[in-house]
Amino acid sequence: MKKLSIGVRLTLWYLAVFALGELVFGAGMWFILRANLYDIVDDSVESQIEDLRNFLSAQKPDTPLPALQQQVKGAYSIEHPGDYLALYLENGDLVYRSAFLDAHPSALLPPQQVKRPISESRRIEHHPFRFLFEKMSVNGRVFIVEMGIPADDAVDTLHQFRNYLWIFAPLLLFGAAGLGYWMSRKALAPMDELVRTARAVSGTSLNTRLPKLATGDELQRLSDTLNEMLDRIEKAFSRITQFTADASHELRTPISLMRTEAELALRRARGEEEYRESLRHILLEAERTTGLIEQLLSLARADSGREIVRMSKLDLRPMVQSVIGGWRQVATMRGLQFSADVDTSAFVAGDETLLRRAIEILLDNAFKYTPAPGWVHLRLEQSDENVVISVQDSGVGIEPVEQGRIFERFYRIDKARTRNLGGAGLGLAIAQWVAVQHHGEIIVESRPGEGSTFRLQLPRLSMPVADPQPA
Repeated sequence: MKKLSIGVRLTLWYLAVFALGELVFGAGMWFILRANLYDIVDDSVESQIEDLRNFLSAQKPDTPLPALQQQVKGAYSIEHPGDYLALYLENGDLVYRSAFLDAHPSALLPPQQVKRPISESRRIEHHPFRFLFEKMSVNGRVFIVEMGIPADDAVDTLHQFRNYLWIFAPLLLFGAAGLGYWMSRKALAPMDELVRTARAVSGTSLNTRLPKLATGDELQRLSDTLNEMLDRIEKAFSRITQFTADASHELRTPISLMRTEAELALRRARGEEEYRESLRHILLEAERTTGLIEQLLSLARADSGREIVRMSKLDLRPMVQSVIGGWRQVATMRGLQFSADVDTSAFVAGDETLLRRAIEILLDNAFKYTPAPGWVHLRLEQSDENVVISVQDSGVGIEPVEQGRIFERFYRIDKARTRNLGGAGLGLAIAQWVAVQHHGEIIVESRPGEGSTFRLQLPRLSMPVADPQPA
């Protein structure tokens, strides 16, 4: 079943609310009009009862009942108010009852039931009447008065009002439905424009943006939110596209070199040493490609959130000391001086494997870009809030304009030199990701020709917390 559009649903809700309002308003007005019309009729009955009171007051207090009956009959039997009058004494003795009421006794109440003024509507021979039942004291006697009056005008007015409601209420309802649908379409018109524009957005047109609304309502907030989302998607898509292109380029180069080396080796017969040299070149490129693929996989896992970060209490001093041992031999082979200052314990919450990889990356960069006879110095220090691992070298340095881009993926300052050194421009991007995962940062200070300093800054644990002992 096809669902109704928002515009139609809003119209139906508006129509239901309007219909309920009409019903409540019409019923309320009908009851108010009815009460007012009956009040007018009741006032007329009260006026006639007041005339009867005056008539009885004019009689002698000790008038016998038969004489009183004759006097009331003579006064009221020939007058219109007397057509719907019944008068009793308090004990129930009848003083006067009109011929009309004698013929329709069901319209009356037993005198004993009249304890207070009562107003009631009666229908006699299909004609509406309004009766007032009242107890009154006159000249020492207590009388029960039952007086009625025709209510045709009041009832006809109520019927006409009800008919008008039945005629005009549906007209107003249909008019409100049309107006509600027009208002909903007008209010949702920007939504249609947003939909048309959103459908035009694709992988090749991510720079398309939804129209900027100035309605100041939810639609404007929706448009602004979607545009912000498109900005993020475009940036992510651009990064993925650039990442894919750079990765393809980086992988194509070593594969091409290995293929070329193999083709040259097979083009003609060669000696054992020549084959060994070719295989050595192919192995070197294979090792570089393996390292590149591992870095790409690390970044891919990091981007997808699948790279597991196992945080624990960690003293950096033994971990950094173990890293230093492996790099001393590298320094000797490259003719560089390597020193370290890691005499203090420094506790952080971190993943030892990831932090070791970040330090290795910083040291690898320092050794790559420091020509012999240069030096590299590693320091572990801490302040009240942070632990800092700094790697300082006397290498070639970095231009200020390039310092902000060295953490971008595949960005290399000197591509030819980096290629010879085996770099792909991914190391610092990985190190920066590790720092962010540990709520830290990497700060770089460098001047061309004067070396560089990279500082990995991490939040410090104020004191080591004892690990729980197994039971």
